[in-house]
Amino acid sequence: MEEQRQQVDGREQEAGAGILHVFGRQLKLCRERAGLDRAELGSRAGYSASTIASFEQGRRIPPPKFIDNADELLDAGGLLKAGKEEVARAQYPAFFRDAARLEAQAVELHVYGTRAVPGVLQTEEYARAVCVMWRPLLGAEVIEQRVTARMARKDIFARRPAPHLTFVIDEGVLHRPLGGEAVWRGQMEHLLLTGEQRNVELQVMPLSRKEHAGLAGPFTLMETKDERRIAYTEVQGDSHVHTERGKVRELEAVYGSLRAQALTPAESLSLIEKLLGER
Repeated sequence: MEEQRQQVDGREQEAGAGILHVFGRQLKLCRERAGLDRAELGSRAGYSASTIASFEQGRRIPPPKFIDNADELLDAGGLLKAGKEEVARAQYPAFFRDAARLEAQAVELHVYGTRAVPGVLQTEEYARAVCVMWRPLLGAEVIEQRVTARMARKDIFARRPAPHLTFVIDEGVLHRPLGGEAVWRGQMEHLLLTGEQRNVELQVMPLSRKEHAGLAGPFTLMETKDERRIAYTEVQGDSHVHTERGKVRELEAVYGSLRAQALTPAESLSLIEKLLGER
């Protein structure tokens, strides 16, 4: 089973790398057709020639804004933009790519977090601290790719019409100062600001509760525009997207119990404010 999982992960990693190499070749062909060298394109797009080379060779993931800009600068007629979503998915670790695609389509997102602040709620500094602590150790370039990808997920908060977003976070997560005091404080302040948005409900499961429905671990529930209801579970890099109705319904029931057992949104924000005031 472990060997099979590693083979699947390896194929997924290769697929992500393949997408980047295909995009890189397209970028190079468009650049050469436009009669520009790498330095000229870089100067116009705000990047160094070496960065353009990394994009073309599939060694670095180009951000969406660069793709949009390059498509216009090179008069690519939408060719480069057409691959933007697939390139963006390549930023994520293989085990999260399917979930990232579904999350981007979600009209409802409900997250139960137990180990760290859920990724979509993380500040850039907190996300980097999480990636730096990842084991096995990640390379510097992979860390930056994952942080960039995690920040891109925050677009869900600016989407219109606004999706319905709820979060239940174990209180222990709030006491864990990942990245140090300044990073922790910035993250707590970000939770307060996010929790005040009208379409967001953030709840804390207090350590003092004698009843706890979520002891089996974290999970995410999603509903897409086409009314599909999906669950995502992940532990130690092993992940699964659940579409079977029985499993999804089971986790929906667990989440309902968690929300009933947790502090109310107002009580939860008050707790975060109190923690900030005590440190």
